[in-house]
Amino acid sequence: RSNASGRPLSLYFHIPFCDTVCYYCGCNKIVTANKQRALPYLAALHKEIALQAAAVDVTRPVVQLHFGGGTPTYLSDEQLTELMADIRQQFNLASDAEGEFSIEIHPQTVTPERLAHLRQLGFNRLSLGIQDFNPAVQKAVNRFNSYAEVAELTQAARRLNYKALSMDLIYGLPLQTLASFSQTLNDIISLRPDRLSLFSYAHMPHLFKVQQQINSYELPAPDVKLQMLHMSIEQLQAAGYVYIGMDHFALPDDELALAQAAGKLHRNFQGYATHGGCDLLAFGVSAINQLDNTYAQNAKDMPSYLHALDQNQLPLVRGIELTRDDAIRKAVISALICHFECNTATIERQFHIQFAEYFADELQGLKALIAEHMVTIDGENICVTPRGRLLIRRICMEFDAYLKPKAGEIKTIAYSKII
Repeated sequence: RSNASGRPLSLYFHIPFCDTVCYYCGCNKIVTANKQRALPYLAALHKEIALQAAAVDVTRPVVQLHFGGGTPTYLSDEQLTELMADIRQQFNLASDAEGEFSIEIHPQTVTPERLAHLRQLGFNRLSLGIQDFNPAVQKAVNRFNSYAEVAELTQAARRLNYKALSMDLIYGLPLQTLASFSQTLNDIISLRPDRLSLFSYAHMPHLFKVQQQINSYELPAPDVKLQMLHMSIEQLQAAGYVYIGMDHFALPDDELALAQAAGKLHRNFQGYATHGGCDLLAFGVSAINQLDNTYAQNAKDMPSYLHALDQNQLPLVRGIELTRDDAIRKAVISALICHFECNTATIERQFHIQFAEYFADELQGLKALIAEHMVTIDGENICVTPRGRLLIRRICMEFDAYLKPKAGEIKTIAYSKII
């Protein structure tokens, strides 16, 4: 069905290796200074590329490509060159002008010379994981990069004509205060990245053992975290950034802001996206594919991933096909997340349902959020207020069938707190 659709493709490559561990991290990663550990993984990754390409109509254009991790620049220039050459040989990458080809980098581990090499390979967007500039906070989470290092890379990226520069921050880390985080924001604003992601730290040491290195008593209280988010939004908007939603900001002339203004913004596993309707092929340990109306995930552990590919099999371990109900709820949640508004008549026409009848329980649940001035319902429009945008996750949860306990079931909460 995916091939028959002719939809463009998005490619994601998970590079799980890191030289050092960041205590806040919840990603699937392998921390090692032994670069030889990456060799079997790269061999398997090249085999997975060949297997995926054999099953896909590779004349379809690849309009998005993203290297995530881990730390993708853990790989050497030569290894990245070989990997990109293989991708170009197997798939039809769009031109530099039309495609979004991005890579995540740890600023302390990358030089301007490496940025030049990445640009030559075809990457035209950079995502810099900064998290915080405060030395005490950096020490508490074992993540170090100075303002000077980031400024040097920012200047180099602009000289090299990267199309967009994104920076990631985390609020809610140990020892952060309103004053210290405001200073980090001021430093970021002075660098003027095109996009900014402001993530809420989720402290779940029972799921991520490395987070046990963080002293929970040093974490800001939930009400302070909410103040940090509110302050950040005001500070960034005052500096000219558009609040896209779900912790993301962009300059007014950035493609994300333009897409949202035009009602064409989308969201996928990698966050907000300007290219909608892509089928996502994902490569590497734990990576998740999204083809047509299905999702399929690779093995999460390295031995299982390597073994499957050694047998010339795709390393898929589980998958689901969306039901009609899933598709309806996805459309509602996507509208709220991307545009802070859902037109019920549009949903009714698209899926041939009576919205008030289909979502009777959900509309009842929204009454509490309406009373809290987070949502308004005006005729056919469910609208999120500026206050509600701070907690858009909570609003969307009303329409998530999988978060609701079944009759007689005690639901175990496995996701992070909203704030």
